[in-house]
Amino acid sequence: MFGIFGVNGPVFRGRLEELPAIRPVTRRRPVEAIGTAGNEFGEIAANPAASPVTSPAASATQAYRQMLHIDEERGPLLHAAQLMTRTVITVRSEDEVVRAWQLLARERIHQAPVLDAAGALVGIVGERDLLTALNLDHDQVRDALARRVADVMSSPVVAADPLTDIRRIAQVMVERDVDGVPIVNEHGRLTGFVSRGDVLRAVVRDPPLSLWR
Repeated sequence: MFGIFGVNGPVFRGRLEELPAIRPVTRRRPVEAIGTAGNEFGEIAANPAASPVTSPAASATQAYRQMLHIDEERGPLLHAAQLMTRTVITVRSEDEVVRAWQLLARERIHQAPVLDAAGALVGIVGERDLLTALNLDHDQVRDALARRVADVMSSPVVAADPLTDIRRIAQVMVERDVDGVPIVNEHGRLTGFVSRGDVLRAVVRDPPLSLWR
């Protein structure tokens, strides 16, 4: 399940298939919000080892799994909660762009979810957004326009709940050309963040997990 959050709060909650009906995420304009998050319980693939081999391809897959000595008890890597970053660096919508840039540089991250004064998710801001209001000289801010994060952030923002299938999150990243997806709980509060890097690290560090299925 996915949703979209903006400065007017969450106004959408639904499945991946319904997202195309919602306008793409854009940089902040005079506000017109949308919003929420989700899970895809019925989409988890069955365990191939429990199915009879019916083709050469299935036989090859089974042999590959046996070669890797995959521990079936661990279960596949399927949900956002299994790989999301739980300690999320955030910025406030009222922060000045210079402060947001300095925070991203200090934490060595390229983007951060944006929260309003009440702690609700309203957008996401990245280096490219902030550079529209900054001039740099050797990575140091030389001068800046009088802009706040709310003026340059991308909003509304697509979010997902902790039980969302990570393959669907990856699909959203590709289709919407975003580098990460905030994870929110049933109350719409930010609980984590899944970036492209998180997905890639999961694939590289733990090949036996069933991302390849």
